[in-house]
Amino acid sequence: MSIFSIFQSGLAKSATRLTRAVTSIFTGIKAHGESSFNDLEDLLISADFGVPAARRIAAAVRDRYERGELATDADLGEAARDEVVKIISGHDRPVRRAEPGAPTVILMVGVNGSGKTTTIGKLADRLCKAGDKVILGACDTFRAAAVEQLQLWGERTGAQVITAKHGADPASVAFDATRAALTRGADWLLLDTAGRQQNQRALMEELAKVRRSVAKAYPEAPHEVWLTVDASLGANVVNQAREFDRATGLTGLVLTKLDGTGRGGMAVALHQEFSLPTFFIGLGEQPGDLQPFDAEYYADALFGCASGKD
Repeated sequence: MSIFSIFQSGLAKSATRLTRAVTSIFTGIKAHGESSFNDLEDLLISADFGVPAARRIAAAVRDRYERGELATDADLGEAARDEVVKIISGHDRPVRRAEPGAPTVILMVGVNGSGKTTTIGKLADRLCKAGDKVILGACDTFRAAAVEQLQLWGERTGAQVITAKHGADPASVAFDATRAALTRGADWLLLDTAGRQQNQRALMEELAKVRRSVAKAYPEAPHEVWLTVDASLGANVVNQAREFDRATGLTGLVLTKLDGTGRGGMAVALHQEFSLPTFFIGLGEQPGDLQPFDAEYYADALFGCASGKD
């Protein structure tokens, strides 16, 4: 299966919902007026694109239509797709890496059930298969299943796992894992953290403490702080991202569970709201279903287009 086919399969529910609705707005109308583009804006908002992104996309489509650039109804969908690419590719960059010979540290944060531990395991699988030495830090010390799950991923991938007793201070585990990554010559340190809701102030402060502990052990770290975003929550994830950014200084996003939802537009809402790149996208349960994020593949799959990259 090609990478684009994985995107198509994972975003099938979102694409079906979106393309049917766009078709219903524009089909059979000889000339499109203000009401058509207002309907497009409302549709995008209902599909979790968020108000700012929905307005931007509808305005861009209307502008191109009024300039005579869009000859068919299919062109209208392509125009919306093009604007989505602009929104979600505007902040693309490579992963920030440590200096040669030092470990790159990624701190993974997110709400309960967003897929942090699974994402770390899949990422470890990818990195280990590339020949890199990976250490996993089990900083979720309150959920026993999280440690066991991370240890299982360690066994599957060959990554080392740093753990502590149940209920230990997460910041202490993060410190120890960082020191271990430095002394053992790891290429990567991936730090798992306990899920927490963005309105739980004490737990958000704990997360900030974890970050400070990493920096205490290794002043250049963490090199990345990634928020795992459960796509099934729709546009509500914007508020999550805002609070996690305040606590930890987010540097990137990982979108998870897109294969099980029709709310794929939420990625566009996040990119419109924050100047953050998306690094990976979760499109299934298997390790290979964690794919590097690609703006064009994403937009093509979301609007049911054939990818021009294949």
